[in-house]
Amino acid sequence: MKRIRPILFILLALTAGFILRGCFTPSPTPPLAHSAEQEATIWTCSMHPQIKLPKPGKCPICGMELIPLVSGGDEGGEREISVSPYAAKLMEIETTEVTRQFISAEVRMVGKVDYDETRVTYISAWVPGRLDRLYVDYTGIPVKKGDHLAELYSPELLTAQEELIQAIQTLGKLKDSQSSMLLETARQTIDAAREKLRLWGFTSDQIAAIEKSETPNDHMTIFSPGSGIVIQKNAQEGMYVQTGTRIYTIADLTTVWVQLDAYESDLNLLRYGGKVEFTTEAYPGKTFAGSITFIDPIINTATRTAKVRVIVDNPTLALKPGMFVRAVARPKVAEGGRVMDPGLAGKWISPMHPEVIKDGPGTCDVCGMPLVTAESLGYVTEISQNAPLVIPATAALKTGKRAIVYVEVPDQDKPTYEGREVELGTRLGDFYVVTSGLDEGERVVTHGNFKLDAELQIHAKPSMMSMPSDAPATGSGAPAAILQSLDVPAAFSQQLEAAVQAYFGIQQSLGADNVEAAKTATADMQKMLGKVDMDLLAGDGHMTWMAHLKNLDSALANLAQAATIEKQREAFYSLSQQLAQTLHVFPVQHPINQAFCPMAFGGTGATWLQQDKDILNPYFGSAMPGCGEIQESIGAAHE
Repeated sequence: MKRIRPILFILLALTAGFILRGCFTPSPTPPLAHSAEQEATIWTCSMHPQIKLPKPGKCPICGMELIPLVSGGDEGGEREISVSPYAAKLMEIETTEVTRQFISAEVRMVGKVDYDETRVTYISAWVPGRLDRLYVDYTGIPVKKGDHLAELYSPELLTAQEELIQAIQTLGKLKDSQSSMLLETARQTIDAAREKLRLWGFTSDQIAAIEKSETPNDHMTIFSPGSGIVIQKNAQEGMYVQTGTRIYTIADLTTVWVQLDAYESDLNLLRYGGKVEFTTEAYPGKTFAGSITFIDPIINTATRTAKVRVIVDNPTLALKPGMFVRAVARPKVAEGGRVMDPGLAGKWISPMHPEVIKDGPGTCDVCGMPLVTAESLGYVTEISQNAPLVIPATAALKTGKRAIVYVEVPDQDKPTYEGREVELGTRLGDFYVVTSGLDEGERVVTHGNFKLDAELQIHAKPSMMSMPSDAPATGSGAPAAILQSLDVPAAFSQQLEAAVQAYFGIQQSLGADNVEAAKTATADMQKMLGKVDMDLLAGDGHMTWMAHLKNLDSALANLAQAATIEKQREAFYSLSQQLAQTLHVFPVQHPINQAFCPMAFGGTGATWLQQDKDILNPYFGSAMPGCGEIQESIGAAHE
């Protein structure tokens, strides 16, 4: 018992020591998440990053809990953003090298088949007389060279034949004459009489028959000078005609013209001698080809198009004048807007007949004109120095006149990207030609650039929707305008606003998940847009409207062809983007609200226009009709 008591005393002392130590030991370090909240000074909403508050709470727009705005990406230049390698994978960032390469453009045109004017023959009377018989008495008859067409009675022909017969008889009487002068005069008289008949349309066989029979014929047979189809019959049997009166028109259809309409914005891609392919409704699945022989130097002010003439071989007569065709030219574009055709490198071409191509200088086999070099017609050779600088179309974030690309900054500790404003040239399919702002070998972001741009917006840095910090401030804290509004007549604004009202019908139909109503509203907008009188605009305003109208028509055509509501919403997004740009440039009289939903299309986000300030989301419809917020007001309030 005496031994047990000391042991119990020691155990009680140790226990009391541990208890006292626990009372005075400082509490453990709070978790990292709590520390981040303590250090965070700005709180934001994951759905609405423009919300920045100094303390935690709920988002005033959607009611979601605010999260701390963790620092990151603020280092670097004004337009630079840095992310962690893990974040770059989550953002699915992909880059592509800026290269020089020849890309084929695609110029689409429509038009009709027409006669080859150089192969149209006019049959007219060479002497006055009466048409006693027409062998070809209706149009559409195919004729060959030498076929008889009509018989003409003419007293003047009798006189000319008598002159020839008398001259021959006179020469016969003088055959024993010793006077060489008389013989020569008689021969010259015969030659003059023959030439007179020839000029009046007599063939050599007809003249020989008259000389043999020594009897004048009171009728003259008119023969076809060429092969083709009789497309016009201008006279009737028994009709008296004068010299020059047209009797028939014959067209050789073994070669035809195709008259195409090309937008003025596409004319810089078309060249004399360029190849064009086209199809017709009559022969589905069959493709015809020809060469450009003429580009009209005058623009049609009503349609803003120019005529492009294509010559096509038609040996089977499959192509008929008046046929409607859809054509496409695929020129390979070189630097400076020139066109590259490897088949014409170092060649010489006829300036009148592009099908005549030779390896060296000379003359045209058809017209005899001197050949010219292909380079003088705007063609270049296929060498790397002539290739344009191009980037994928997905790399460019276009906002009207501006274009932003994100360039990968090399030799950085973590993925870093720089937003850069570039000047773009012609769009060539899935590529853009870069005129300035990029160098060959740099890498541009082709996937994930919208997410990088959103990250810049969160960190209050210049993005695609705002100008750099050295741009003049608007005075309201909002980004400076990126599109310059034009002064347009009130009548034009009213007509455009009628088309915008039809657009609201599309937006409301998609918000109600109504496919058929959206189709009807699309047709209404196409109709109202066609009523906008572009002649009310002048100068640069007219040209700018033509560019906007072309894009609006294309977006509406895609929307009209959409069969499901998913496809309709995708096409509606493109239409909304273009219409917003158009309304910035051509303001209407009443304000239009631009809304934004960050959750549309899998979190990519999408904008649209609506008349009221109460959100009606066309991308989610009844699933989330109120998702989104009003970003800005375009139109009268925007001005």
